[in-house]
Amino acid sequence: MSISAILEPPPVEAQTTSSIEPLCVDATAEVPEDLTLYRLSLTQYHAIARAGILDDDEPVELLEGLLVQKMSKNPPHTTATRLISKALARLIPAEWFVDTQEPITLVDSEPEPDVIVVHGDIRHSQDRHPGPQDLALVVEVADTTRKRDRGSKKRIYARGGIAVYWVVNLVENQVEVYKNPGGGARKPDYQTHQDYGLDDEIPLVIDEREIGRLAVRELLP
Repeated sequence: MSISAILEPPPVEAQTTSSIEPLCVDATAEVPEDLTLYRLSLTQYHAIARAGILDDDEPVELLEGLLVQKMSKNPPHTTATRLISKALARLIPAEWFVDTQEPITLVDSEPEPDVIVVHGDIRHSQDRHPGPQDLALVVEVADTTRKRDRGSKKRIYARGGIAVYWVVNLVENQVEVYKNPGGGARKPDYQTHQDYGLDDEIPLVIDEREIGRLAVRELLP
């Protein structure tokens, strides 16, 4: 089955880059002015995956209705992801679990964050990906991905209502903590932002309750 067969009907709205609002184009991508972009709904994206057109290992994710190539990961990025996952797993309550690099379903996006803290039992999540109501924390490890993680990813998570978003910044050796999503659908952003340096500890907040603190040094490779 072809992608066109899945996308019709209903037809997907086609727009040139000149008519697309800035929030619909990833800030890290250079798109020719005459290139036509096609929006995908979550339903269409899932249909493409079910049809086998996209493999599970395909390096793409759906961001703001557009299929975007994921950034490659270097060894420090992988090490940091493992350190963060291990540190969080020590603190979270029994009714939560830590997952890494798996999809979450938002309004018009299905990103695959580096680390998430999810409510519930692992066995109870077989019929759908976690959504905002299931998530206490989303973490992105940022090195070559800093522009995307601070830009389109932050915007997507704020629009989706993700309560707490961390950017573990490997370049500047800090963790950027974003809380209190707001701004509506047109200008989504986090209302609170605080940076934590190498000598700091980050409060881990789940369900608006601080359950412990993590040293920044513990999270960095």
